[in-house]
Amino acid sequence: MKKALTISISFILVFLVSNVLADAPAFKWIRHNTDEVGLYDKFEATFWLETEFENPFDPEDIDIMATFTAPSGKTWSIPAFYSTIQDRSWLARYAWLVRFSADELGEWNYTIRVKDRNGEVISEKRNFKVVESEYHGRIKVAANKRYLEYDDGTPFYGVGMWVNNQEKAEVMDELKTVGVNYISYVMTPLETWASGMGRYDQHVCARVDHLLNILEERDMQLALNFWFHSYMSETVWGGGNVRWFANPYQTVTECKDFYRSEEAWKYQEKLYRYMIARWGYSRSLAIWFIVDEVNGTDGWVSGDSTQAGVWVKKVHDYFKANDPWNHPTTGTRSGGIKEWWQDAYEATDLPGREIYEAQGFPINKTGQIDKDDTHSLTYSYRNYHGQVNKLWNGFEKPCLIPETGWDHTFYEMQMPGYQAQYHNAIWVSLASGVSMSPFWWAYSDRLNDNVVTNQMLSLRHFTDQIPFNKLINLKIIDAESSEGDAYAVGSDQLIFGWAVNANTDMAGKTVSLEDVPKGDYKLRLYHTWRGQFLRNEDRSVMVLDIKSQGKSLSFEIPILKVEGGHARYIGQDIAFILEPVQ
Repeated sequence: MKKALTISISFILVFLVSNVLADAPAFKWIRHNTDEVGLYDKFEATFWLETEFENPFDPEDIDIMATFTAPSGKTWSIPAFYSTIQDRSWLARYAWLVRFSADELGEWNYTIRVKDRNGEVISEKRNFKVVESEYHGRIKVAANKRYLEYDDGTPFYGVGMWVNNQEKAEVMDELKTVGVNYISYVMTPLETWASGMGRYDQHVCARVDHLLNILEERDMQLALNFWFHSYMSETVWGGGNVRWFANPYQTVTECKDFYRSEEAWKYQEKLYRYMIARWGYSRSLAIWFIVDEVNGTDGWVSGDSTQAGVWVKKVHDYFKANDPWNHPTTGTRSGGIKEWWQDAYEATDLPGREIYEAQGFPINKTGQIDKDDTHSLTYSYRNYHGQVNKLWNGFEKPCLIPETGWDHTFYEMQMPGYQAQYHNAIWVSLASGVSMSPFWWAYSDRLNDNVVTNQMLSLRHFTDQIPFNKLINLKIIDAESSEGDAYAVGSDQLIFGWAVNANTDMAGKTVSLEDVPKGDYKLRLYHTWRGQFLRNEDRSVMVLDIKSQGKSLSFEIPILKVEGGHARYIGQDIAFILEPVQ
């Protein structure tokens, strides 16, 4: 008995000594990409360690955090991440990285703290300089709470669409030339059967890296959707909408219990930390798009839809607490008329309402335009206005239409009516108060002729004239047209809007706006199809003097005539900007 006790004590002593003598982590080398980086541009430090771990992606196994100190003394805590390095021959195949972008000019410094099972080490302080750049920073909610802006105060109004599986420079070049300044993108889950739970597929990560690099070079923005409904669907909607079989989360929870599973949440916290570490720095990451079409998931349909609302707030709260750049969040329910998701609109930064018109909205059911009381184009733009108006009145936040178009419409693609429907959707949404153009689903060869045209460029030329983030005392203005419909948003600085008549043209029609402050105004009219403000004979922009008596303001759309063999025709709609004369 005494001998057995002696052996046991010896074993314990050996175990304790071996652990006490185990080496603490140590840096083999640290290199950063530049000693002088532009304001809001990417600063990246790469380093290699002597350390022990089982899972380099798990901060409970090995926790690495960098501390950046600004010239003002403000500190930023940025998690490092483990990555595969394949494009720089002088680096090891695997390494840790820290990515950062600074918002102050001057001398910065940083240290890196590593904590593993054997101890902790902090690197020596290293310095770099932040200099002026052409960049504006990240997208954030403006002070007026209705629109978006860059870090430096430059206004941002998004014009773009869904672009999936197209991480190609030539595609982004094409889109940029037609006015696109953002895209929305579905990311496949980072945890795959190849990587396993709690480990992140580096091929998927590299695709997002590549896409962000392309967008940064072109000053374009990204709404990154990281929970697409199909990956949380085992039974809902069928076909390609069911991809739970590809999601390794099934090893820790049933599909219907995803939103309530504490075990699944533990993995998610580490996943979101990794996403912030790897992509949070980017001036082209505009929106964390938490979930697309939550009602297309088993957790909603056969689980607990109330718990889905609790979950989306939980995800939002995690990003608010841990994303030092504070990127805005959004999430959606699908496009049926009854698919309102109050919980998500309250929880996220950007309430987003999907619209697919054949899913319960008024729509032509006879298939004969001239014999149906429902005019497809008229009810289409009225649907967009009605839903945006509900978001505007219900939530003091920038509102979005994060998915619409393509299918569930009266018109087939390649029909002129489809192009007119898209045209009307982007203009009525602007004049109803959305902070970005509707996220049209989705970029493809089939869609290009009708959507990826100068329509977006035309919208962009108009929105570039409006300082959305500077507008104060914003309100939706009661507007009407003598024949047709009119919509407007007003502020102390200016009023902008859109008037339309789907049955005829707008030439000679009157537009009236109610409750406009008394005074003199300058009116500019915009030809939405041509993409130009109306011009005088000398080619200068036509500016009309308008007076408000304090109750209403009216103006008449001019009738344009043939000049020098060129037809000048207003068309079925027109946009306008009214500015008070100081």
